[in-house]
Order: sequence, then structure tokens, then C-alpha cells
Amino acid sequence: MIEPHGARDAINAYRILPPAMAPYLGYALPALELVLAALLVVGLFVRISGLVSAILMVLFIIGIASVWIRGYSIDCGCFGGGGDVGPNGVAVKYATEIVRDIFLTLMGLWLFRWPHTLVSLERNNVGHTFTQDTPDI
Repeated sequence: MIEPHGARDAINAYRILPPAMAPYLGYALPALELVLAALLVVGLFVRISGLVSAILMVLFIIGIASVWIRGYSIDCGCFGGGGDVGPNGVAVKYATEIVRDIFLTLMGLWLFRWPHTLVSLERNNVGHTFTQDTPDI
């Protein structure tokens, strides 16, 4: 379920973008994430979905690292929530979120490089060897 107000609060907590952009991104970002997830699950447009997902994960890593470096204590807004929180355990939380996002970035890049799987709808190249049929001269 898209929660634009929660996403808006999470975006504002990063203190990177102008607050006026947060309501728009509060709708757009979760919608984009759901579309990318659906495309990856069914196996359509896997290459571009994997690349866009990887780019999005890199942006999330930059955002989390930014608030960590600047000393803010926020909930990243991943999987709901978002906004300012208490400072207890923030370093471990940020490190865990960055490691998770690095893993998801690598998965997106893997799908960009190898988009065809046995269960994807774009599996036309899996298991086939292509030979060029040329007439003997």
C-alpha cells in the first residue's frame, strides 16, 4: 500500500531535497518501486528494471550515508515508517541498511547483465545455443 505521507516524512527527514518536492516524491517513489518490483517478479523488461533498481539503490545508499555523516538519527523509510528517531543503535542500523542496499544493487546489476531466467517471460534465450545457418559454398 502506498503511504504518501509516510514517504513524504521519510524524504523530508533526509534534509537533502527541498521540502516542496517531498509530497510529489511521496507518491512517485513508492509507485516506481512497486512497478519495478512487479516487472522483476514477472520477468518483463528485466534489463531496464534491474538497472533502474540498481540506480535507485545507489541513491538510497548515498542518502543513508549522507544522514549518517551529518549525524542525523532517522528511520530511512524503508518498508514503511520514516522520519526522525532517537540516536540509540543508529550506526548499526545505517550500516545494516547500506549493506542491504549494496546487496540489492548487485542483484539489480546481475539482472541487467543476465536478464533471461527460466521463469521470466523474456526467457527466449535461456538454454538455446544459436548457430548461424550458412549454406555451403
